[in-house]
Amino acid sequence: MSGRAWILAFVAGNCIVHGLPALPSQGAILRGLAALLLISLVIIVARRAWATFGEQPADGSRDDRRAGGRRRGRQARRRRQSVGRLLHMLLLLAWALALGVSYASWRAELRLADALAPVNDDRVSRVTLQVVTLPRVDRQSIQFEARVLDARPGGVPSRIMVNWPLAVPAGRPASTSSAAGKALALQAAARSPGPSGGGRDAKSAGHGHALSRLPRERQGEWSAPRPGQVWRMALRLRRSWSARNPHGFDQEGHLFARGVRATATVRGKPVLLADHPAASLEVLAERARHAVRAAMLPHLSGQRYGGVLLALAVGDQASIQTGDWQVFNRSGITHLVSISGSHITMIAALGGLSVYWLARRLRWRGRLLAERLPARLPAAWTALAVAWCYCLLAGWGVPARRTFLMLAVVAIAYVLRVPVTGTRIVCLAALFVVLLDPWAVLASGFWLSFGAVAVLLTSTQWRGMAIGLAPPSRMLRWRRAVVAAISLQLAVSVALMPALALKFHEISLVSPLANAYAIPLIGVVVTPLSLLCAAASLIPGAGPVAGVFAAIGHGVLQAVMAPTAWLAALPVASLPAAAAPFWTLPLALAGIALAVAPYGPPLRRAAWLLVLPALCWRAERPPHGDWWLDALDVGQAGAIVVRTASQTLLFDTGGAHHGGIDDGARIVLPFLRAAGVRRLDVLVVSHADSDHAGGLHSVLQGVEVGQSYASFDLPDAVHPAAPARMPVRSARCERGRAWVVDGVEFTFLWPDALPQSRNASSCVLRIRGPHHTALLTGDIGARQERRLIDAGLGGIDVVMAPHHGSASSSSIMLVHATRPAHVIAQAGRWSPHGHPSPYVQRRWEAVGAHFWRTDSDGAISIQSSKGALSAISARARRGTYWGGS
Repeated sequence: MSGRAWILAFVAGNCIVHGLPALPSQGAILRGLAALLLISLVIIVARRAWATFGEQPADGSRDDRRAGGRRRGRQARRRRQSVGRLLHMLLLLAWALALGVSYASWRAELRLADALAPVNDDRVSRVTLQVVTLPRVDRQSIQFEARVLDARPGGVPSRIMVNWPLAVPAGRPASTSSAAGKALALQAAARSPGPSGGGRDAKSAGHGHALSRLPRERQGEWSAPRPGQVWRMALRLRRSWSARNPHGFDQEGHLFARGVRATATVRGKPVLLADHPAASLEVLAERARHAVRAAMLPHLSGQRYGGVLLALAVGDQASIQTGDWQVFNRSGITHLVSISGSHITMIAALGGLSVYWLARRLRWRGRLLAERLPARLPAAWTALAVAWCYCLLAGWGVPARRTFLMLAVVAIAYVLRVPVTGTRIVCLAALFVVLLDPWAVLASGFWLSFGAVAVLLTSTQWRGMAIGLAPPSRMLRWRRAVVAAISLQLAVSVALMPALALKFHEISLVSPLANAYAIPLIGVVVTPLSLLCAAASLIPGAGPVAGVFAAIGHGVLQAVMAPTAWLAALPVASLPAAAAPFWTLPLALAGIALAVAPYGPPLRRAAWLLVLPALCWRAERPPHGDWWLDALDVGQAGAIVVRTASQTLLFDTGGAHHGGIDDGARIVLPFLRAAGVRRLDVLVVSHADSDHAGGLHSVLQGVEVGQSYASFDLPDAVHPAAPARMPVRSARCERGRAWVVDGVEFTFLWPDALPQSRNASSCVLRIRGPHHTALLTGDIGARQERRLIDAGLGGIDVVMAPHHGSASSSSIMLVHATRPAHVIAQAGRWSPHGHPSPYVQRRWEAVGAHFWRTDSDGAISIQSSKGALSAISARARRGTYWGGS
């Protein structure tokens, strides 16, 4: 048990470092290790002295000759031994924790040192690089990670994320976001020839993509990037940066964990210099993935779920439709459409069992091969080799690493005939994963995969057979196996619910039912067929066979998705889960551990009740008369959530981005789920610009809206091809329209009835509570500000800087008329418009206002209460040592 406790302490020390807002200095770590060493020496010396002192005869040695004295002596020795073992254990745990902290800090310091020089931030540099990952292709860009070989000027990190924009051809339909359209885009990029190519494949590959950007006489020279290729490119380099919102996804941390220290956008025409497909093991594996993807795409093009088959074969999920991900999430089968531990284990087991069967039947010089070499040896090593190859083909993610390391421990123990328990396997795998990648603990897959394995190991230990009964029939064995599988799946689903609720703020209620039939069909049928399709696609002349495998696999997958889509469409398919306090997670984990343990206290089944606080937490609301305002970090766009005691208002819905992604689905809806908002009482869309109304359709699809206000006809702005739930009531925002909710008054101050430009007609909403007042301004300009002041605007405590802090707004008149305590500018980092203007910022700060910028501060949260107006930014609320580095 001490070894497993030591490993857990080491992992805990690693986790502590990644939760700190700043790394501990090297001096602090050395001082801590020195203090721990001194304490260890003192404890060792004191323990030996105590043992020596205890063995010396005391003054009452005559009494020790009595029976009672001897008994007291034995008890004293046992107490000393117990205390010594406890001190020994605590000392080992302290050293493990210290080593975990030191190791993670050392690795983090090395990665932080590999940063983009400030002078190169948002500047163009000439870089020679090598493609090291499988390019991700959509209809507008190619994205891949690259290793920097040379840069001018210097100061460029060793690993960057490159985005290669591609032109969209004229006449291409907008439906290219479908699986077929994306597959064709991937096929075009994968099949394009080298720089000396040309011919029919080059023309067909380039049509509609990068070739349209080049002069006609140079189109035959373009080549899509492949892993291993060396390119010289002009790149606009930027530090890794992402939006920061409460309970939102930290893309910046995700890139940092992958070692990506800068992002880059291609400028001009890159030049292909060389191709080294075997430059490293990583490049070789990614080149193999590229070859498999290119070979499979002709057989998957045009199939509804072809992207899922591709994801099961090589882990490339770029071709899966956005709508399909929603179905997977609501039905709880997302883990099945990626290469998970169960898939790797199954494929490894098939390979090992096949070799085991052959080894027991093959003969060499008249003798069975198993007589010379035990069949378990080649079977174990074959299973491990198959798992390793499949993990490399899958992209070597955290679940793949965890599965391979666990299989490696099992295989080695099996070959050496060393008994290893399940908990030791899990702990050793966790140790090796953290040693290889200290940032693996930042991925939700680390905790979900290890948690699922722990639940499975614990649940299977107390399943046994009743003794003294006749052997069951085959039908009874099958029935028991099915019941056991369903019970295990139910246990895993329920056990992972608190973690899923904490991470994704949504609970799938149909997950046990969907997984009951999806796990065997996708894991045992669809995944092997996709791998057979990949293998046949690589064999010359075996194209028809690969097509048959693809057709059968796709047919089975369609049969699986039919009931799954129906389940996901049910109103009760999933429930939103508000962000619960962190203390609810340890409470839930303790309840799960008690409930699934083979032995425990009476009524241990009631321990499941400890899970309820994490699942059913009710989000806090402001008291009557107070209001809370959250200006979300949506880049160069607008999205503001206002909450009162009983109602929620959303002012603007964020922007729209290429590839069919918008801030409504990416930022607004996750924030509402985390805040426990299941219904929007009021939706205000200030004007019809895409940076304010771009997420409208996703918001209407994701949440019910009671009343909407807009400066335009809102139903006309909803995409007719994908109908959404329209608001119960709709109206125009007009000056003078007002309502009171929970003691807070909402009043539209603009627009008036006169026709104006789109920005000038933005809705302006004033929020006035008993204690403070806020002004939401949209994109109005100085002329509209003057009209508001003439109408008697008065003092304001919180102002959303008009037009993202543009120099054409925030006039001196508005600044002096309102004199707010806080001003918030929703702007994007590296905005081409230069928002917010530095003159505007100094203008607001001159009257004593605190000027907040979402591009540097993240989302801003304002709380109005009696006697206090508090404000905090998302980056200050949860700082990270990699933030802004």
